[in-house]
Amino acid sequence: MMIRSLFVLFSFSSMLLGSSPNVLLITADDLGLQLGCYGDKAVRTPHLDALAKRGRLFENAYVAQASCSPSRSAMFTGMYPHSNGQYGLVNGGFELHEPLRQQTIPALLKQAGYETAILGKLHVAPEASFPFDQRLRGDTRDVKSATAMAGKFLREVKGPFFLMANFSDPHVLGLSPRPPKEAFPTQYLGVPETPLKVGEVPPFPFQLIETQEQPERVTQYYNAVMRFDAAVGLLMAELEASGHAENTLILFVGDHGPPFFRGKTSCYEGGVRVPMMVVWPEVFKADERSAALVSTVDLLPTILDATALPLPTGLQGKSLRHTLDEKQHREYLATEFQFHGSMPFFPRRSIRDARYKLIHNLRAGEAKPTQAVDGDVSLSMAREAPYAGTRVGQAFERAANPPEFELYDLQSDPWEFDELSSKPEQAELLARMKSALLAWREETSDPLLSKEGMANMKAMEKPMTHRAGNKKRAGAAAKKEEKKVN
Repeated sequence: MMIRSLFVLFSFSSMLLGSSPNVLLITADDLGLQLGCYGDKAVRTPHLDALAKRGRLFENAYVAQASCSPSRSAMFTGMYPHSNGQYGLVNGGFELHEPLRQQTIPALLKQAGYETAILGKLHVAPEASFPFDQRLRGDTRDVKSATAMAGKFLREVKGPFFLMANFSDPHVLGLSPRPPKEAFPTQYLGVPETPLKVGEVPPFPFQLIETQEQPERVTQYYNAVMRFDAAVGLLMAELEASGHAENTLILFVGDHGPPFFRGKTSCYEGGVRVPMMVVWPEVFKADERSAALVSTVDLLPTILDATALPLPTGLQGKSLRHTLDEKQHREYLATEFQFHGSMPFFPRRSIRDARYKLIHNLRAGEAKPTQAVDGDVSLSMAREAPYAGTRVGQAFERAANPPEFELYDLQSDPWEFDELSSKPEQAELLARMKSALLAWREETSDPLLSKEGMANMKAMEKPMTHRAGNKKRAGAAAKKEEKKVN
């Protein structure tokens, strides 16, 4: 009780001195490195490019798990999903472990006197662990109305604030019960004003598939990215108009990569590597770039560092403050996967250093990962001409039925097409990476290190069930959303 009282007194004193910065955390649903500031020459993202110029851009940023609920759980808790309990999606029945429910970002900042709000989806459970003062609900693809709601909060907030702004783009539209005409709206209420056309967008570098309908689907995705960029521009204008811009820590991150095979729900670079930018007044200078290996588990420690609040014990992330020299942050960085929905259970662990990456497929030979994600059917395309038997086709087949270990040289092969684990000359490297991965798993008390832990999590595998009422509401929502698409 005394420690809690001192904590509240310290926080209240800080606010009286006017030293507490505001915090704005922006996320995009399913956004990988498809931004101009990350070198993508097809997309037009002037607002995110401008945001990158204001602070520090992280060239090697990773999510903890390439699935929405687990990814966001790591942001909120500073802990990997295998430690925090959010092994898969909320609608798969997963939720945070009890001890961590009181130390999420909104819970900690609210205890310190912050006003808190969230725009858009939360998608981590249980909701009581996220005591936001305001839930700004609405259609976040409608970027003008969504950012206007955020602007109202920014103008009316009295004390220091934490606002989490979550946008639906570039996630696919609803897939059931009746898929919309486009996977991603080319335009939504007129945004973007000038969409990209098929032929202007190359295939994803982690796929290299450009036959059948894939170019059209990828182009739709790019237009959804540009709509998100427009949202960021409007949100930055609202922040500036509110008068809070000079005293606000801004953190931006994608929650995982694109919903395409070898992207979302995988441990490949296309799924786990994301854009991350941080504007930290008086700490980060303008137009900085960092090659440090950083993770979304680092967001909570960074926020608590910036707000001068104590860190909970046992955090697995660390503040981004000292990341300009990448050697000061971490030598190895890990990612993982348990579930997306509640099946199939195909757990993975991966680790990389400055150059190499190892993926451990824990159930190789006895199960297979998801063969398609959010309606993408590129695996079937890769099994046909002109890709069958080629380097691209082989990479897709490996992803569909992986070996126990996969080893890649990210310097010469940044999108993981050439697997090296079976090469005798890589034996020493493979042993080193296996040792580093095991050390991380032991350090973070990975439950899947034991047969009992593996059996317990395997028992959570089951088909997702939805009540009839939920199906009916989902169908109505999908039809309403489709009608808004121009």
